[in-house]
Amino acid sequence: QVQLVESGGGLVQAGSSLRLSCVASGRTSRTYAVTWFRQAPGKEREFVATIRFSNDQTYYDDSVKCRFTASRDSAKNTVYLQMDNLRHEETAVYYCAELVDGQVPDYRQNGGYDYWGEGTQVTDAS
Repeated sequence: QVQLVESGGGLVQAGSSLRLSCVASGRTSRTYAVTWFRQAPGKEREFVATIRFSNDQTYYDDSVKCRFTASRDSAKNTVYLQMDNLRHEETAVYYCAELVDGQVPDYRQNGGYDYWGEGTQVTDAS
């Protein structure tokens, strides 16, 4: 079974940047995509960004376009999320999730993903 571990979260001032990492370990099957979600207290988990492994194509929620960048390093089994100009309302637990079975009805929804990390906390220090 694949295990995903997120890291890189912490206390950060609004307007600053963080780079999150999602490292996969264990035996892996064909990965279709890795997606970042976040969940703020009292709110539903929401889509942030995704990267397709076949061609490294990325898609972003409108709220983070031009500020966040998803990327990957296959040699390190790692997917990254570079977050620039963070906003106060983006305080949340950030999760990565892996899809191995290919297409799902809606990749923006958290259902249907095969593996999840336990999350890393990003908190506004302002």
